Formats: sequence, structure tokens, C-alpha cells
Amino acid sequence: MTTADILITNGIVLTMDSNDSEIANGAVAIKGDQIAAVGPAADLAPWKAARVIDAQGGIIMPGLVNTHTHAAMTCFRGLADDLPLMTWLDEHIFPAESHLDARKVYCGALLACAEMILSGTTCFCDMYLFEDAVAQAAKDAGIRAVVGEVLYDFPSPNYGPIEQGFAYSEMLIAKWQDDPLITIAIEPHSPYLCAPDLLQRAFSLTEAHGIPLVIHLSETPGEVAALKEKYGRTPVQHLADLGLLAPNLLACHCVALTAEDIALLARFDVKVAHNPESNMKLASGIAPIPQLLDRGICVGLGTDGCASNNNLDLFQEMDTTAKLHKVKTLDPTVLDARTVLRMATVQGATALGLGAMTGSLQPGRRADLIIVDIRKPHLTPMYHPASHLVYAAKGSDVTTSIINGRIVMENRHLLTFDLDKAMEDVMRIAAVIRATQ
Repeated sequence: MTTADILITNGIVLTMDSNDSEIANGAVAIKGDQIAAVGPAADLAPWKAARVIDAQGGIIMPGLVNTHTHAAMTCFRGLADDLPLMTWLDEHIFPAESHLDARKVYCGALLACAEMILSGTTCFCDMYLFEDAVAQAAKDAGIRAVVGEVLYDFPSPNYGPIEQGFAYSEMLIAKWQDDPLITIAIEPHSPYLCAPDLLQRAFSLTEAHGIPLVIHLSETPGEVAALKEKYGRTPVQHLADLGLLAPNLLACHCVALTAEDIALLARFDVKVAHNPESNMKLASGIAPIPQLLDRGICVGLGTDGCASNNNLDLFQEMDTTAKLHKVKTLDPTVLDARTVLRMATVQGATALGLGAMTGSLQPGRRADLIIVDIRKPHLTPMYHPASHLVYAAKGSDVTTSIINGRIVMENRHLLTFDLDKAMEDVMRIAAVIRATQ
């Protein structure tokens, strides 16, 4: 008799493997931190498991992957709405961030982890300040995370001058290198806030350690115009000239791209994080995602931070993604539900360099999965699971989340930390921030 630690059965299994295999009455067996078996429930019925979870006819699927956020910005949710990007950054966000410290970032990030777990996200990529505290919050919450300290030319509220920023980044690499949940990335903010030598040094560090490089890129037409005026080329062309375009580069936003930019991203297998709701709210524009996908570019989904979205619900992001590009192109066939679902799961994992680890339900992959309850009025009837997940489901329909083989949320109850305390901690921080405005 084959044994497992957890057996999830009686559900519709969406594997998100290369064939998009779907099992109408399926089961998933978990042993340790890995998926041991996936198949029809009848085939896995002989397995003996320490814990059996009845999916009650719901959808068993990979957890969602948030490829770009600033987790601790939960502290700034709703602080500076309805403003252009640079006004939002220079007059509100950067001044508020000057008052941050590691404790505030930890509390904000922990609340973000709660929001993500409760809405079906099992892995996220973070770019912010005091990232050691973000890594610790993710570790304590039990969620998988790719984290990196934001680097820029001016002094940081965390590390001060850039030389110490690189030292801090190397400390993160050494501290978290063997952790099963935490991956460290090097994350220069953007071409407009980072000098060429900073960008090249950051890239060299990623090559030395085999880790991702994450950067905001071509987020607005204004950014592109400024880079053209300063360097005589677009942000993408600028990175190409510096030798930074590579498969380990995750370019966030990519709203304002030329045909040449797209060709360069495809040529060097650069990955893209698409953040439609944040781009819409800041009126940055609409990224040319259909064209990127047509060129074979890997695109994942991100929420961006709570100060510009204002939530971390990837189910909502999927719905927005599909509909936004249909109305942009006036083509209802663009970005069909299955394509968008893959962007939020396996493509997102691939964008973070974790495609061999997570993002799909296959034996040997890490056991990062969720159960979606479909016994809801807004999910009845159901003809096509992928369509339901993109166009009808909500983050609140997720009942169970398992990350790295550990049940972190069950029956919508977080099991890894005190949610009430996490919310209270951020409310206290918000009172301090309010007093500084």
C-alpha cells in the first residue's frame, strides 16, 4: 500500500501541465513537501494517508503566483488615490516610506501574506525596503516568496548609500540561500532611478549567484520619453546596450513598448510581469500583452502594491486581464480564459525561475495548491472550470491553501499566525502614517 501525508480527493483537478490535463473526479497525494501522485480518485483510493481532505466537488489546482508586488504597502492602502504615477511616488509614497522601519515592513508584509493566502496565492515576488523583514514575514506565514531589496541611486531609508545596498543584498543571499520557501532576487528599481553602473553591477551579482533580476521597465510613456532624452534610446534598448537582457530578467509592467522593444524581449527570453489593475488606476496605459504572447514571451500576472491597486486578489486580476485586452483590441477571442489562468499559475512560476518547482500539479513538484469551493450561486452551473476561475470566481471562494506540503489555510481559517493581531498592528502603523500627512 502506498502512503502519503495528505490525500486530497473528490475534486476537479486542473494540473496546468503542458497538456492542461483536467481530471473530472481526481485526487492529489502529498508526501513531505512534494506532490507524490495526481490522478483519478479511484486510482488513488488505495493510498493510505495521515490526512484526507474532501474537496467536495470543488476545483483542486495550483496556487496562484503573484509575479510583482510591494507587500508592505498594505500600510498605505488608500493613502494616495487618483493621482498620476510620478505625483503619487514623489509627493506621497516616497515621503511616507521615509518613516518605515523593519518592524513596520514586517507587519505590513504579514498582513499582505494573509490577504494573498486567503485569496489563493501561494507564491509572490516582492520588491521593497527592509526585505529581510519581508522574507521573515513570508517564512512565518508559510508562503513561498521571491524577495529583493529595491536599489536606486539616492539613499534608502533602510541601507543608506547604494554601496551598503549591495552589501545588504549579499547578506540576504547568504542568509536565505538554503530556505525551502524564500528565494532572493536582485532588484534595481528602474532605469530612470538607477545609473548604468548600478544596473550592470546588479546584473553581475545575479549571474554570480544564479538568481533573478527584477526591475520596473517601460511603465509609462513619460518614463520612455525621459530615457530617450537622457540616453537616446528606450528603456528596453538601454538595458540591451548595457547587456542586461537575459532569461533571468523579470521586467515589470512593460506598458510602453515599441516593436523593436518587443523583438528584443523575445530574442533574450526576458520574462514580463503584467499588472493591469495598477496600470489602469495610475493611468499608465495598457501593456501589449497579446503581442508579447504572440512572440512567445513568458508573461505572468502581478497585482503591484496595495497603494496602487488596492488589493492583492489575483482572481480579480485575472478577470481584469482577460476583459481589458478584449476591449482594447475589440476582439473577444484575445486572451482566452485558459491563457490567463496559465499566466496566473505555471507561467508566473516560470517568470520567477520556479517553473520546475511550482505552478503546476505534477509528481515531484512542490505541493503548492488550493481548493476552490464551487458550491456558490455565482459559480452555478459550471460548464468550463477555467472560464469560471477567470470570469466568475473570487479569492474568497478559496477554502484551503497548501504550500510546500503544509496546510496554511483550511475552511478559510489561517493556521500559521494570528490574523486579528496582524490587522491590529497595521492599524496602529496607519495611525502614525496619518499623523505625518
